[in-house]
Amino acid sequence: MQNTRFDKSKLPSRHVTEGPARAAHRSYLYAMGVTEEEIHQPLVGVATCWNEAAPCNIALNRQAQVVKMGVKRGGGTPREFTTITVTDGIAMGHEGMRSSLASRDAIADTVELTMRGHCYDALVGLAGCDKSLPGMMMAMIRLNVPSVFIYGGSILPGRYQGRDITVQDMFEAAGKHAAGLISDAELDMMERVACPSSGACGAQYTANTMACVSEAIGLALLNSSGAPAPYESRDQFCDASGFAVMNLIEKNIRARDIVTRKSLENAARVVACTGGSTNGGLHLPAMAHEAGIDFDLFDVCDIFKDTPYFVNLRPGGEYVAKDLYEVGGIPVVMKELAKAGLLHLDCMTASGRTLGEELDQIRGEPDGRVIHPVATPLTPTGGVVGLKGNLAPDGAIVKVAGMSAAEQVFTGPARVFECEEDAFAAVQARSYKEGEVIVIRNEGPAGGPGMREMLATTAALSGQGMGKKVALITDGRFSGATRGFCVGHVGPEAAHGGPIALVRDGDIITLDAVNGTISVDVSEDELAARKAAWAGPRPTDYASGALWKYARLVGVARYGAVTHPGAKAETHIYMDQ
Repeated sequence: MQNTRFDKSKLPSRHVTEGPARAAHRSYLYAMGVTEEEIHQPLVGVATCWNEAAPCNIALNRQAQVVKMGVKRGGGTPREFTTITVTDGIAMGHEGMRSSLASRDAIADTVELTMRGHCYDALVGLAGCDKSLPGMMMAMIRLNVPSVFIYGGSILPGRYQGRDITVQDMFEAAGKHAAGLISDAELDMMERVACPSSGACGAQYTANTMACVSEAIGLALLNSSGAPAPYESRDQFCDASGFAVMNLIEKNIRARDIVTRKSLENAARVVACTGGSTNGGLHLPAMAHEAGIDFDLFDVCDIFKDTPYFVNLRPGGEYVAKDLYEVGGIPVVMKELAKAGLLHLDCMTASGRTLGEELDQIRGEPDGRVIHPVATPLTPTGGVVGLKGNLAPDGAIVKVAGMSAAEQVFTGPARVFECEEDAFAAVQARSYKEGEVIVIRNEGPAGGPGMREMLATTAALSGQGMGKKVALITDGRFSGATRGFCVGHVGPEAAHGGPIALVRDGDIITLDAVNGTISVDVSEDELAARKAAWAGPRPTDYASGALWKYARLVGVARYGAVTHPGAKAETHIYMDQ
């Protein structure tokens, strides 16, 4: 018997399942054991980024099975599929990192193509590692289907010598080892215990930052991102997410009803108050682009600037994602933001209720260790700051969580490197000086190509005890695990002839995160003369293949490094075809 809750004549799956002309299509479904009743129900894509590359994604396959049960319970027919992901921890510090940011857009593209090709009516997306979270949410917004996002969960912290450790400690341990500060045996012991379970990197790095965004922006059910990946209690959120998407289909609540300018502002607030990854400043504009909303790096940073930082998470603070979950998670954080009048409470969420209605049900309060009261924050402004000046007319971004005001101003001579490998070799050889501003260029979205993260270099500096004695700027990115005065997303990038391409060794650079400025002490006339003599973009070895295509399509970091015109250029809506 056909489910009468849903009008198939208005859903994309009618093109596959309804009428005599679709007999051949239905035969494919029967071949997979789909019943007649299930064929005529809404078809719900259940997309995961499962793979065996890293612990971030290894639990997604099992979680997807629970999501499918929730879809069935709600009267839908789930159709599971997978897409790629590139895990940053594995890709870090070598050529593999060029694939990372490009994978975000490939994920969005492949999910879009799968949904379109099979005419699925709604999407539940599961993701576990850095770029897979925004990639999956970008697909939801692009398609504008009823959508629910669910995070695979964070990893449990390792224990070493009586303290919690994370993969960040391992990158820094590599720097200590290179400096002769720890032995081969100690490094070996640490690497065996640092990552003891499934799940994404455990502190407020990019994966957990974007997981918090998924709740704040409304695409994920409240509190669904918090429980660590190994916790079987995650099953209740997976089941509820599958069930919730059926409610969204019935009410015709689509992704762009949820992702609005207001909800993007809510998401930026949560990134700021938790000391989240600088990558939030890249992914939020990209998500806005999918909805046709103007929301660039400067808009994000304006919100960062007037949002208090009150959640004490690593790498700037002391605690990890498991600790945040145990004291109430993002719902308690957002409740504190609401107390200060810093949230738009009328935004729709994946539950079918507004954010205000959802937060009214939250009884948790700040514990004073992990979540501080918003009235007594760790610092009065956000943990991430935007910078602008003659060295970055299109802006730049720096994480200042855990840094004192005095540490947020730095002036020194430039030490210029043409790529990350050159900089990392110099750091390993300790052929740099205290007080310098290390400049790594030609690592932007187009010039890299791929806008690599510089965690190997920054972690090596920290491991050598130099994290606060030098600064680092790049047109590339930083991992959410980066700490120290490290400025990324410097735009325009070197490949586009931005000022970072014109800096020379010894030029005096001033970075001021208190006032939001980044400048080089070179006159406009001198910069113009250098630009006239500039030889053009540095050649790369990527003359064909996916990275060649990416380098030619990708836009600037200020607008999210996107690869297509976005919703403003749409002439049709997938759900209404």
